[in-house]
Amino acid sequence: MERVVVGPAEAGERIDRLLAARLEGLSRSRVKALILDGRVAVGARTIRDPGYRVNAGEALAVTVPPPEPAEPRPEPVPLDVVYEDADIIVVNKPAGMVVHPAAGHQSGTLVNALIAHCGASLSGIGGVRRPGIVHRLDKDTSGLMVVAKTDQAHQGLAAQFADHGRSGPLKRGYLAFVWGVPQRPKGMVDAPIDRHPHARERMAVRPGGRFAITHWETVERYAGTAGRPVASLLDCRLETGRTHQIRVHLAHIGHPLLGDATYGPGFRTKAALLSPEAAAALAALGRQALHAYMVSIQHPRTSEYLEFRAELPPELARLRRALAAGT
Repeated sequence: MERVVVGPAEAGERIDRLLAARLEGLSRSRVKALILDGRVAVGARTIRDPGYRVNAGEALAVTVPPPEPAEPRPEPVPLDVVYEDADIIVVNKPAGMVVHPAAGHQSGTLVNALIAHCGASLSGIGGVRRPGIVHRLDKDTSGLMVVAKTDQAHQGLAAQFADHGRSGPLKRGYLAFVWGVPQRPKGMVDAPIDRHPHARERMAVRPGGRFAITHWETVERYAGTAGRPVASLLDCRLETGRTHQIRVHLAHIGHPLLGDATYGPGFRTKAALLSPEAAAALAALGRQALHAYMVSIQHPRTSEYLEFRAELPPELARLRRALAAGT
């Protein structure tokens, strides 16, 4: 049980706001849930109104139940842990791993693996002992993901990712192997994204969709067997975080990702323009050639600036070498 005595300067404050400020590790939404559940008392009175205004000298008692077990089961799935402390964990997700359990993917997900890896160090997000997922990667996209281990860290990271780095330190970098070579060395795609009108599992650039901006810069250009430009490597930075954003935006400007069967099926025949080595590397890839290689954040508790990087996985490194060898 946590106890708080209201100071003179705190008189008139909302009880949910005061407790969230005074009790470390509890977000305001978590405090509100505790109040509504009858777990906060002022003296001998149970307070069920989150908007209750406290008085100086009042003694507040908060009963915080132990976190409930997570609904997904822990599974000993190997993880590539880039960084971990008491508040956050940064992992390098492999291609093929789903983030959340869902229909058709009830096991083997990143969440299952994190529950097993972190164990009791997950202090309970929203009252449940589970990892706080604040951003996602597609199943077949590899790279860095930052995950919260505590309610406080989840709240801080969620605010940073919701802002998408427009006013804070958050940055996300992706390496994208695309068909063709953009005419300019760098550029921006500003195009709204919404569900595809006919294929609900796909996204599309549509008027009236959600605001979406992707910045890109050409890193390398690759020639094909005829000596003409056939593909390139782009460094992409997100200003927003829409579903399939990079894949949709790059296809929209005529440069879909290599290996993207969803947004670049019309480009499959271009594999004939690649060297035999590059064509073989692409065929073996079996997924879109996209990797989240960089993420920077402000630590949600210490405010320290942290930047993490992950090298290309072996299958993309092989594709890069093969493409470069033909140039």
